[in-house]
Amino acid sequence: MNAKLRRRIRTAAQSVAKALAYRARSGAVAALVEMGQLVRTGDILSRLGAEDLKDGYQSWYGRHVAKAYRAANGHEPIRVWAQHRTTGKWIHVHVYSPFDIALYVGLASYRQTQHLARPAFYQAAYTEAA
Repeated sequence: MNAKLRRRIRTAAQSVAKALAYRARSGAVAALVEMGQLVRTGDILSRLGAEDLKDGYQSWYGRHVAKAYRAANGHEPIRVWAQHRTTGKWIHVHVYSPFDIALYVGLASYRQTQHLARPAFYQAAYTEAA
């Protein structure tokens, strides 16, 4: 995207509702998250039935996933603006492919989510094979 287009998007984002402004800043990445082609770490926890984990635990799981992603790929994961599930504030979060191995390595490496690691591997393998 060229500088002129980015400038126009920022200018337009300043004069609209906050939700639309953050969606405009996130662009195509937000659309991929909506379609399910990219997922947040909280989405994976929800799929595994662990959405009742405290926010602090979910945040640490996300840190473990990001660390595993950086180790495997050598760069930062993609980020998108999203509303926090409890506070409603707009935050910058990492998003991954639903089949990214870092999601499952993060489950296995974080003590609070280790019990979810084996079922998650099975579920991912079954979904990918289907």
